[in-house]
Amino acid sequence: MSLAWPMFAMVALVLLVWLRLYQTRIGEMKRRRIHPQSVASNAEMTAKIDDARASDNFRNLFELPVLFYAGCLLALATRQESGTLLALAWTFVALRYLHSFIHCTYNKVMHRFQVYVLGGICLFGFWGVLMVRFL
Repeated sequence: MSLAWPMFAMVALVLLVWLRLYQTRIGEMKRRRIHPQSVASNAEMTAKIDDARASDNFRNLFELPVLFYAGCLLALATRQESGTLLALAWTFVALRYLHSFIHCTYNKVMHRFQVYVLGGICLFGFWGVLMVRFL
């Protein structure tokens, strides 16, 4: 199996959170009769929108996952794929799905943080294995 599949799964997660973001954002704006122009800036949006879980999570998906995509692409381009890298990649993706689920639903910070740390360990482990393979 190729490292492209975990990347496709991450893109699917971004799509799911993006759809959730618009579902919650548009729903709240309709319920509270917030005119779109009144939330044209991030500061205005923050002041008027109560539920920012999905938008916060969406931004999270462009932080650590950027290193995930870069590592997968480097491994693919240099033909460094291995079972270990694949296992770490899928574990990272699974933990990101869990992180997004927690963040977009009940949002218990310590649960989210624990999953985030485990995902970070997987990601930096991925990069460590990749670096060793280059040596």
